[in-house]
Amino acid sequence: MRVLVVEDEADLASTLNRALGEAHFAVDVAADGEEAQYLLKEVAYDAVVLDLMVPKRSGWTLLQDLRQSGSRTPVLILTARDAVDDRVKALDLGADDYLPKPFAISELVARLRALVRRAGGNPAPVLIVGDITIDRSARLVYRQSVPVELTAREYSILELMVRNRGTLVTRSEICEHIYSESSDVFSNVVDVHIAALRRKLGPAVIHTRRGQGYIVNA
Repeated sequence: MRVLVVEDEADLASTLNRALGEAHFAVDVAADGEEAQYLLKEVAYDAVVLDLMVPKRSGWTLLQDLRQSGSRTPVLILTARDAVDDRVKALDLGADDYLPKPFAISELVARLRALVRRAGGNPAPVLIVGDITIDRSARLVYRQSVPVELTAREYSILELMVRNRGTLVTRSEICEHIYSESSDVFSNVVDVHIAALRRKLGPAVIHTRRGQGYIVNA
């Protein structure tokens, strides 16, 4: 899952980047509204964490523009403005949640996961394809009921592909799903992850469409 954090306080932005990364989100950080506006046009995010008081283009304006564009990307407002009128205004403009500063990182992560789940239509907590079972709530994978140890990125790739079973998933879509924009990604990194998944799950789960991408058959 890929998240945009719009926050001009450098220390807080760094803390959020690290904490959300540890929670298996791919994170991009924008320090001002203009940078955020550019990224929102270029990247499909699963959620946005938005400070209302960022410079150059306020969070209020970003939120309003996002909703007027027709985007339904979940937005969690993160701000020191805790007046009731501010909360009402943000929610009326289309925010999905509102978390005043100071806050607990664990609560932020939990709220963000809940927003992404709701936006995805509350998909099934367990995914099954062939003899592979994915427990999405625990982020665990089983093959023939035997636990399979995957890295965080291997798990994210597998879940993405199983959720889109029967549909071709390109290398660029996989990279966008598991890496932040600032990551230094080698050209063959997806192939390396796919090869690891095939070793652990067997060669018949993920199929290659040469020059196009990968597919898990329904």
